[in-house]
Amino acid sequence: MITTPGLVSHPLPDVTRPDAGHILISEWMTDSPEQQRAAMDATLDAWEQHPLPTEFLSRLCFAGTDGRTILNYAQWTRPEAHLAFAQDPRNQATLAQRITTAVGEVGKPGSYRLYRSMLLAGRHGQVPGCIVGVSFDTDGEDTARRFIDTLVNHFSGTQPTVAGGGIASHFHIRSDGRRVFNFSEWTTAEAHQRTVETQLQAGGEVANLIASIPGLRPLGFKRYLPYRGLVRPLP
Repeated sequence: MITTPGLVSHPLPDVTRPDAGHILISEWMTDSPEQQRAAMDATLDAWEQHPLPTEFLSRLCFAGTDGRTILNYAQWTRPEAHLAFAQDPRNQATLAQRITTAVGEVGKPGSYRLYRSMLLAGRHGQVPGCIVGVSFDTDGEDTARRFIDTLVNHFSGTQPTVAGGGIASHFHIRSDGRRVFNFSEWTTAEAHQRTVETQLQAGGEVANLIASIPGLRPLGFKRYLPYRGLVRPLP
């Protein structure tokens, strides 16, 4: 049962929604597919049953294809709204405690903002069946922006489709400027693997662009499947 009026159950966020000024991203690790599902269900059950402010926009869990990892993605209108919610003792005593009991101690999520996106031309109707999380360490905000601008401008803001299956790439910058997270949408995990094998190898176009940016360190990628989420639809 969803406690807060105006929220709906949906497995995917609207990443580019204009009112999302504050994004929280974290990855959790579990020991088995059974624990992975139990942790996601317990987390989302807790959120659905807890009163939430109007500044809350979404909270979603994605299941790692390895059967162990979980990608958490949440949107709020602004950082101050989330901070006030997180520091409220009533929320600490109920929502936070329920999640800790179900999942165990987890680190604080990273605070991000969406910087730029590459979108597939004519992407309307394309529903992602796989989310690929691609992470990069950077020397700072300038490096993060330079990397994203270089990549997006090179492809004129359009998602590359050489091997097929790519729908969108949404580049997020962490609040300290030292991490870039690409929330990349694909039709299937298999389509992404074909692209890795044909388009993303060392010496290729994308790899060379990444290597040309000083102060940028690729951290690899993980694949996730949409699972469950709580979303406030746009008016």
